[in-house]
Amino acid sequence: MTGALPDAPVVNVLVIVAATGFIWLGSGWLEEAAEALSGYYGLPAVVQGSVVVAVGSSFPELVSVLVTALTGVFDMGVGALVGSAIFNVLVIPAASGLSGDSDLEANRAIVYKEAQFYMLAVSALVVTFALAVIYFPVSTDPIVGTMPRSLAVIPLGLYGLYLFIQYQDVDDAGIERVRDGVDVPREWGKLAAGLGLIVITVERLVASVESLGATFGIPEFLAGVTVVAAATSLPDALVSVRTARENRGTTSLGNVLGSNTFDLLVAIPLGVLIVGEVAVNFSTAVPMLGVLTVATVLLFVTLRTSLALDEHESYALLAAYGLFVAWVVAESVGATSVLRGV
Repeated sequence: MTGALPDAPVVNVLVIVAATGFIWLGSGWLEEAAEALSGYYGLPAVVQGSVVVAVGSSFPELVSVLVTALTGVFDMGVGALVGSAIFNVLVIPAASGLSGDSDLEANRAIVYKEAQFYMLAVSALVVTFALAVIYFPVSTDPIVGTMPRSLAVIPLGLYGLYLFIQYQDVDDAGIERVRDGVDVPREWGKLAAGLGLIVITVERLVASVESLGATFGIPEFLAGVTVVAAATSLPDALVSVRTARENRGTTSLGNVLGSNTFDLLVAIPLGVLIVGEVAVNFSTAVPMLGVLTVATVLLFVTLRTSLALDEHESYALLAAYGLFVAWVVAESVGATSVLRGV
């Protein structure tokens, strides 16, 4: 059911369309407020995208992880989150690159700081899951371990280092603060309103997508790492495309990488801290994180070639995502056996 509405396919489709419109509106408020506040506080474009906008647009993923942790289906939340991260690094930069009149511009801060730190975040999460399996084992086939609060602080500590680096970059940049014409309370209110609208409408959108999946017999894992992942990534996509059209490629790419860094290092461990401990299916998580690593390396290479993402590279990223979806479909129907926990 989607609230008080009938659980019918046509109703769910209408909810998805309406939710998409409201998410577009909320992402606009979020992006406008973030730009005004970043100017007021003197934040560089890369910090604006990778922290302020990224954390805001990552709220749907954070909510989904918290809900799955509280309801005992944490694996589903991790799968949807990693699927969302893969969507973010392949589809959103490609869509942003194709939406503008010119190539999507990057810079060395994006390539050498944001992208590489994000790859470090993926590695840290794999290590954390491995420690859960080694020190708190549950079963060996599939390989499952328990992740307690003591392990959750590892990725959170790494995110603290990330924020420290961003803070140092703000000091180093020394950007003059824009104090004139900025109604700070109003902009913070607009930011909060945008976040609230995004969270509410994404929850309705995801519920409708899940209902359609159940109606048409789409496997839960397939729906989680593709459809639900794409749905929760919609705010990131809208913000990144909007900023790319304004020729602000640094903010657009910073939002993608910063959002993924927040999802992996904060959203997952925060769910563990709230619940106390969760079971981690290593057999399922590691192949997905391996795909995410390959996707991130591909984005890194395409951005580094000319510090820009051109049309051909954008189509290459989309093709890579198509291969990922094909692999997940094969896993879901039993054609392959990499994800033994499925």
